[in-house]
Amino acid sequence: MTEHILVARDLFKSFENPPVTVLQGISLSWSRGESIAVVGPSGCGKSTLLHLLGTLDRPDSGELSIDGCNPLDMDEVDLARFRNNLIGFVFQDHHLLPQYSVIENVLLPIMAFDRIGDEHLVRARSLLDRMGLGHRLDHRPEQLSGGERQRTALARALIKNPAVLLCDEPTGSLDGESARNAADLLLELHREEHTCLVVVTHSPDLARRMDREMTLRGGQLQEAAAAVDP
Repeated sequence: MTEHILVARDLFKSFENPPVTVLQGISLSWSRGESIAVVGPSGCGKSTLLHLLGTLDRPDSGELSIDGCNPLDMDEVDLARFRNNLIGFVFQDHHLLPQYSVIENVLLPIMAFDRIGDEHLVRARSLLDRMGLGHRLDHRPEQLSGGERQRTALARALIKNPAVLLCDEPTGSLDGESARNAADLLLELHREEHTCLVVVTHSPDLARRMDREMTLRGGQLQEAAAAVDP
């Protein structure tokens, strides 16, 4: 039986200024180990959907289940810990903290609620080695290229082996070769870590490489053509 790690039922979300309903009854169920691309025109609500799935925002109505738990019933403290343990985020703007080194940025999710142990340092170094950044551990973000910063953000998102990995335009700010390299690495690590990977993207090439491609339009999420690229 397939394990649905991420389940949403009838999610609605609207904004007041200007008044607009962005998501209108979104329902979905995605499994551990599955990769999904969410595509659609600019302003259609893709990032809003990702923020709801990542518990960074709350829907006006509807239900959400992540790894069998209902985060919408949690208070802010419990929700922050839950999010930190189960969900990894990669954004188009990497959101690295400039005052910290590469390895310190990767370890930030650990620092939020725990003390850093040897096992955390080993995993951080291992992830950064995989990303070709083993020689950059003590560098600051400003000393990295755009691709290196995005790889650092990916390592940070994976440091706690999250059940769900959410990526908002992870290759959008990169040039062609850097974007392809980042996509290769993202998919390789997703398969190894067996996460549920959800990618919001405008890139047809990246979308085709996912197991499923879904289109958000008019507040509705619909299955698109099956992905064909390896």
